[in-house]
Amino acid sequence: MISQGTLTKIHTAKEQLGMDDESYRSMLLSIAGVTSAKELDALGATQVLRHLQRCGFRPIQHLGRRAPVSSGRDEQMKRIEALLAEAGRPSSDVHEMVKRICKVDAIAFCDNEMLGKLIAALQLDAN
Repeated sequence: MISQGTLTKIHTAKEQLGMDDESYRSMLLSIAGVTSAKELDALGATQVLRHLQRCGFRPIQHLGRRAPVSSGRDEQMKRIEALLAEAGRPSSDVHEMVKRICKVDAIAFCDNEMLGKLIAALQLDAN
C-alpha cells in the first residue's frame, strides 16, 4: 500500500494532465496492472509517477520545503550542452541520441535519470 501523499500526487497528475477516468484507469492497468491507484504497491506507484512525468506532469513545489525540481534538470541540460560544444557536435545530434538511448521523441520528455544516461554517453564519446 502506498502513502496518502503518493496517492495525492498521482491524482494531482491525473487532473493536471486532464485525463478522463477511462484513460486514467487504462493507464494504471497498462503500467502497473491495477485499475485503482489504491491498489498500487511502491514499485507500481513509482512506475506510474515516472510515466505521468514523461507525459508532462510537473509536481507542485511548496515554498521552503524542497529544492526546485528544475534545478537538477537545468544543471543536466547545461552539462549536455557543454559536452556537445566540447565535442564540436551540433545540438541536433542530441535528438537522435534521445530517441536511441531514452526511447522518447524529444528531450523535453526525458526525466533526470534519462538525462543522466545522455550525459554518460556523451562523456564516453568525449573520452
